[in-house]
Amino acid sequence: MVDASQVAELRRFVEQLKLNPSILHDPSLVFFKEYLRSLGAQVPKIEKTERDYEDKAETKPSFSPKHDDDDDDIMESDVELDNSDVVEPDNEPPQPMGDPTAEVTDENRDDAQSEKSKAMEAISDGRFDEAIEHLTKAVMLNPTSAILYATRASVFLKVKKPNAAIRDANVALQFNSDSAKGYKSRGMAKAMLGQWEEAAADLHVASKLDYDEEIGTMLKKVEPNAKRIEEHRRKYQRLRKEKELQRAERERRKQQEAQEREAQAALNDGEVISIHSTSELEAKTKAAKKASRLLILYFTATWCGPCRYMSPLYSNLATQHSRVVFLKVDIDKANDVAASWNISSVPTFCFIRDGKEVDKVVGADKGSLEQKIAQHSSSK
Repeated sequence: MVDASQVAELRRFVEQLKLNPSILHDPSLVFFKEYLRSLGAQVPKIEKTERDYEDKAETKPSFSPKHDDDDDDIMESDVELDNSDVVEPDNEPPQPMGDPTAEVTDENRDDAQSEKSKAMEAISDGRFDEAIEHLTKAVMLNPTSAILYATRASVFLKVKKPNAAIRDANVALQFNSDSAKGYKSRGMAKAMLGQWEEAAADLHVASKLDYDEEIGTMLKKVEPNAKRIEEHRRKYQRLRKEKELQRAERERRKQQEAQEREAQAALNDGEVISIHSTSELEAKTKAAKKASRLLILYFTATWCGPCRYMSPLYSNLATQHSRVVFLKVDIDKANDVAASWNISSVPTFCFIRDGKEVDKVVGADKGSLEQKIAQHSSSK
C-alpha cells in the first residue's frame, strides 16, 4: 500500500504540472521526465525564441539553474555550454522489450544469435532500421541477454534516438551491472540530450570497465560541459551560503536591537533607579546584561552623612553616562538586597558587568567613583 500522505503530495505535484508543465524541464526532474517518456508520454517542449533558431550549431546554454525566491537578489545566470551535437529528444512509444520471466531454450539462444549476426551485417552496410528489427527479434527470443539490449542501444544512437537507447541501456545494466557497452551507450545518449553530468558519470564507468577510443573522444566533448555546470553550481552554492550567513547576521542584529530596546525601556537612561527588592534587582541586572551595559549598584541610607554628599553627584553622573545603568538601594528599606551583597558600610558602589561584580568603591570617594565609571563603561 502507498502511504496516503505520499499520494496526496503526488496529487499536489501533478496539479502544479497541469498549471505549469515547464516544471518538468527542471534539471532535478530529469529522471521523472525520462520515466514519463518511457511510458510513451509526450513531454511539452520549452518554447524557443527567434534567436534560438538562428543557428542550431552555435554554442548555447542548455543548463538552466533553479531559482529560489529566498535567494535575496542572487540572479542565477545560465551556463554557457557547447550544445552543437545536442539533438531533439525522441518521443516515440517505447520499443518492444522481451519478457524476462520467459523460459529461454538453447534453440531460442541460437536463433537470437542468428538475428544478431544479421543485425551486425546490416549495421556494416548502414541499414540501421533493419538492424534494429533484427535485434528486436533477438531480444524477444533471449530477453535476458544484456549484450543484445546494449547492442540495440548502440544502433538507436546511430539513428539519433537517445531516449530509446537509454531504455535499452537501462535494461542491459539490470541484467549485467558491469556492462561496459551499456554504460557507454547510455552515456553517449545522455550527451545527445545535453545531460552532461550524467553522461560524464556513465562514460567514466564505461572507460574503467572497457576503454576504447570512442569513449575517450566523447569524454573530451562531455567533460568540459560537465565541469562548467559543476563550477557554476559550486559558485551559486557559495553565494547562497554567503547570503544565508548575511541573513543570519541580520537576524542576530535584529534580535539584539530588539533586546536592547526592551532593556532601554526598563533601564530609564540618564536616571537613577531605586531598587526595593531582590526580584527588582534581578530584573534590572538581566536587562543590563542583555543590553551589554555596565550597571552600578549604590547602597545608601537616609541617616548616612557621606551619602547625602554623594547622592547628588551620583544623579549628575547618571545624566552624563546615559549608557550606564545607575541603581540605588536604601539598605533600611531593602535590607534583603543589602544582606545578599554583604554590605557592611555605606556608601558602597558595586560595579556589575554581565551579571558579575567587576569592581567596588567603598566610601564617599568622588574621584575613585568617577575614575571607575570611566574605566568600566569603556571596557566593552
